[in-house]
Amino acid sequence: MPPTIASSITVTDLTLLAPLPLWLVGLTPTGLANARPRLTARMNTGAAWLAFASAVVAALAYLFSGGHAWTLFSLPLPGDIGAFSIGTYVNSVTVIMLLLVSFVGAIVSRYARNYLDGDPNQGRFHKWLTLTLASILTLIVSGNLLMFSLAWIATSLCLHQLLMFYRERPAAVLSAHKKFIASRIGDASLLLAIFLIGSTLHTLEFNEIFARMAVLAGPLPAGLQVASLLIVVSAALKSAQFPFHGWLIQVMEAPTPVSALLHAGIVNAGAFLIIRMSPIMSHSGTALATLAIIGLVTLTLASLVMLTQTSIKVSLAWSTTAQMGFMLLECGLGLYSLAMLHLVAHSLYKAHAFLASGSGVDAFRAPAIRYESNGFQLGQLLLALIIAGAMAAGVGAAFGVTWQQQPALIAAGTIVAIAVSQFMLQTATVLGNAAALLRAIGLSALVCVAYFLLHELFDRALTGSVLPLRDAASGFQSMLVPLTIAAFVGLLLMQQFIKAGRSDLRDRLYLHFYNGLYIDVYITRLLQRVWPAPLQSAQKQGA
Repeated sequence: MPPTIASSITVTDLTLLAPLPLWLVGLTPTGLANARPRLTARMNTGAAWLAFASAVVAALAYLFSGGHAWTLFSLPLPGDIGAFSIGTYVNSVTVIMLLLVSFVGAIVSRYARNYLDGDPNQGRFHKWLTLTLASILTLIVSGNLLMFSLAWIATSLCLHQLLMFYRERPAAVLSAHKKFIASRIGDASLLLAIFLIGSTLHTLEFNEIFARMAVLAGPLPAGLQVASLLIVVSAALKSAQFPFHGWLIQVMEAPTPVSALLHAGIVNAGAFLIIRMSPIMSHSGTALATLAIIGLVTLTLASLVMLTQTSIKVSLAWSTTAQMGFMLLECGLGLYSLAMLHLVAHSLYKAHAFLASGSGVDAFRAPAIRYESNGFQLGQLLLALIIAGAMAAGVGAAFGVTWQQQPALIAAGTIVAIAVSQFMLQTATVLGNAAALLRAIGLSALVCVAYFLLHELFDRALTGSVLPLRDAASGFQSMLVPLTIAAFVGLLLMQQFIKAGRSDLRDRLYLHFYNGLYIDVYITRLLQRVWPAPLQSAQKQGA
């Protein structure tokens, strides 16, 4: 039965209501915000919790009325490329992201009230934090591609003000400047992609794009093929992918609440863009293969570098880079439901990790029982891999996962097997008894079951909200899946080697990985030649 007009308006009103109070609070003049900082902070927190409450009610309404697209205002654009409209597009992806981001935003806002208390620019901080949250939520509920792009740009510009909160610090200025350049390239790519989509489909409304692409027969038009590649560029730059990943590691000069919001929310926008544009992306094997390779290279590099870091926040930043690479790899393999599951889990974990990073340092300094490792044992590792692989294959078969129909899920199951094999290997190394190993195998089996079960739940939740791959067992999938499996096995072996006993080769590798293979050094030099950062003016401001 189709939803009634009343139910449609209810759901769309609730989604529009989520960012509205944040916009109202964020438009407070900076001078007034700094004059009444505690009032501004309370208003920010109140607006954030109101946005979360609106998201919860909208989610409940969505369960009963289903998805909707609603337009409040529309303005036709020249060239028959569609129209710019202010409206909403509500489906499962919208509801999940709205709940997630509004919840994380409310927690971060409340944390920032205590963290920034007493700072002379506390009011300015809360003003830009509120505007950043409002931009993200507007991005999520947007029903029009051009409205989406404006919110995309606004999110970056508002975040830039938070990253530049300590303008007297040269490191903060340089990292924010590098992020600013990467974002502007991503913005240009997205705008050009939107123009190509409008020129080809003659609409910029998400619901109409979905409907037209769902019935597309034959090859993808050239304009949409180029647009899909431009969307990959924009998503990769937003999610700090190789080789422009350095800025995400270096923005630690910003206050901790900014790091939590950035790593738990904003960098996920790249994966959200791919999932939202799945109607076009699923038709372009070239774009998805490019995305998967970018993600695979990034996660491999970041995973190795992360092992060598001594700063907890820097290690978390490299972890985020690796997780974003993994998320885009999942998108590139067409595993949109797994990418959404990954996005939710990573956001909640990373927000907690950054907000509790101080406690993490205290826990690290506390007395602990140390254990002696037996070093790198290839035989133990291979045994753990065989057991975990058989376990993941058995669980996957129970859920109906086959190579002929879902080769990408086979790769995902293999990655799970590699992860739990490390757990079993660590247990066997530390405790060294059969009972502990059997307990580890049981817990690993539970992890495999939970992984495939959650995938099944998210896959059902996203049915009708994303357009699956036209051919899930296509040629590019058949090539990417073995490459992905080989990369993760190689990554596991390299991680075990780096953590093993000392040697000249190991020490040299450790040094190079500690410095990120110097990739960001060359990128920084290049950007400084093309568009130098205003370091001198920032230093004069601080003086």
